[in-house]
Amino acid sequence: MAEKTLLQVKDLKMHFPIEEGIVIKKQVGAIRAIDGIDFQIEKGETLGLVGESGCGKSTTARCIAQLHKPTGGEVLYNGVDLCNATENDLLQARKGIQMVFQDPYASLNPRMTAGNIIAEPMTIYRQRRMLNMSKKEITERVEDLMEKVGLNRHFKNRYPHEFSGGQRQRIGVARALALNPKLILADEPVSALDVSIQSQILNLLADLQKEFDLTFLFIAHDLAVIQHISTRVAVMYLGKIVEIAKSEDLYKKPMHPYTEALMSAVPIPDPDVERNRKRIILTGDVPSPDQERHGCYFYDRCPKRLDMCKNSIPQLKDHGDKHQVACHLYK
Repeated sequence: MAEKTLLQVKDLKMHFPIEEGIVIKKQVGAIRAIDGIDFQIEKGETLGLVGESGCGKSTTARCIAQLHKPTGGEVLYNGVDLCNATENDLLQARKGIQMVFQDPYASLNPRMTAGNIIAEPMTIYRQRRMLNMSKKEITERVEDLMEKVGLNRHFKNRYPHEFSGGQRQRIGVARALALNPKLILADEPVSALDVSIQSQILNLLADLQKEFDLTFLFIAHDLAVIQHISTRVAVMYLGKIVEIAKSEDLYKKPMHPYTEALMSAVPIPDPDVERNRKRIILTGDVPSPDQERHGCYFYDRCPKRLDMCKNSIPQLKDHGDKHQVACHLYK
């Protein structure tokens, strides 16, 4: 693994079993939320992960953080495979990998004050003798983090219901920064917020990235948000990554038919361009993820499908300048 690569995901799979029976449960199938994906994140960059709802974006982040135990594959953080790591190695790695969740209310304990929520990671690691900080230093760290994310330090004794949605997300960001992580998994951190608040949180994350030398996996379904914040973008469909490229290249020249359809739906603030450009309307519904597929996962909806696409799964191949696409059109 290259020295500047912070995280590498290899053939990651997450299949959730489908069971029937009440007393004696029997597995009758599996939901293939992630079905073999590969990507890497370099230090200091922001990798955006986009795709339709249910394509496996959030599951990918949870598998990286080991909140779900993956069915197969590897998650290498600084060369350590988290999927097969010992409990102690996993705890050490989790100091460097933190997560900001989508719902800023559901992810905060309503019975804890903002100060205690931010202090909790430090308190846990202090109790395990994996963090050398006194209680006073933890309190000072909490107050400093609150100021960093734009919250008044005197609000540390307030409860989550006393904050607005944007303020609650700032608490979530402060909690994620508590252990000085290197990698932040941001799972649609602005999708539940008003548009005006979204821009504030995005600018906050960008400022924090520069100040703390952070690396981001940023998950969103809003393509404009991804374009604004991402260095590179990975496009996901039905548990598979179909295209990865630099943000500028992907938006100017998408190669995969699914990416082309996504980009054609992004509004352009120029009436003349918007009026004359061609929209790509996909027909049909996204297939059920419980089906095992032997061809391209996008075959049923693809306007450019070939005969070989039905029985041959395209692999992610590099087509120059770190632009990778999984499509038989470019074989």
